[in-house]
Amino acid sequence: MTQLDTIVFDLGGVLIDWNPKYVFNQLFDNQIEMDYFFENICTSEWNIQQDAGRPLQEATDSLIEKHPHYESYIRAYYGRWQEMLGGPIQETVEILRHLINSKTHRILALTNWSNETFPVALGLYDFLHWFEGTVVSGDEKLIKPDPKIYQVLFDRYGVEPSKAVFIDDSLKNVKGANVVGMHGIHFQSSAQLKADLINKYGVPF
Repeated sequence: MTQLDTIVFDLGGVLIDWNPKYVFNQLFDNQIEMDYFFENICTSEWNIQQDAGRPLQEATDSLIEKHPHYESYIRAYYGRWQEMLGGPIQETVEILRHLINSKTHRILALTNWSNETFPVALGLYDFLHWFEGTVVSGDEKLIKPDPKIYQVLFDRYGVEPSKAVFIDDSLKNVKGANVVGMHGIHFQSSAQLKADLINKYGVPF
């Protein structure tokens, strides 16, 4: 069984529930209109540019110029961003609490997150301050699964990849961690995460 000394958490989708539809379900009259908006205007590809450090105002203005009829909706994306936070995924927070308290592993975080919105989350959720260190994509101008952002984590915190496991709800990002030598857990539920930590990596609970 692999002996780990470091556990690295993604944040959104693992510890924090985030979904733009919490806002846009209120703004659109039907699913077809909303699907069109997310598939053609405020796309995931557009959003990830902000996670990579693009200023929110620049991102908003560029879309409004292309899609002026959707201006109010585009402005709502970051104007009402905090309402897209559904709160902590409490079961995973309890896993994190246990790991922090047990002091058997170093606990770090690596997240794709805009450097303009991440401070909002820091103000809302105390558990984001529990980590020994956090690498935020918006600060680094790099995003997972680019190998360079994992290397930032390794270099900054002295992480040995073969002794670290990375937890992310995106399989693409887990595979990115594997490429640079880390173990990986594709997060699908808190119960599954706990089982994998125990059964695959011998983490005591």
